[in-house]
Amino acid sequence: MAAVASTRRFRSTAMAVLWPSFLMAGVLEMLVFSVVDPGQLHWFGGAAIESSATTVYSVAFIVFWIVISAAGVMTQLLTETATEINSRTFR
Repeated sequence: MAAVASTRRFRSTAMAVLWPSFLMAGVLEMLVFSVVDPGQLHWFGGAAIESSATTVYSVAFIVFWIVISAAGVMTQLLTETATEINSRTFR
């Protein structure tokens, strides 16, 4: 029974982090690409990025989502007590 409660809590916590970060990644992408044209992007060495705009949008969205999710996970971990963290079992 404890394993079911633990799984349910993990899923709830994961969705509490992933869904808002998904929405904010979309907002951040709209803000960034309202200013930046993906066709005008260059690598650090000066060579132009030769990917389609859709690829640039997709990669940027995934990167934004990962970074925002990482911040949400760190926030979630910082709000828990040491007892809550240490009582978890990972299998």
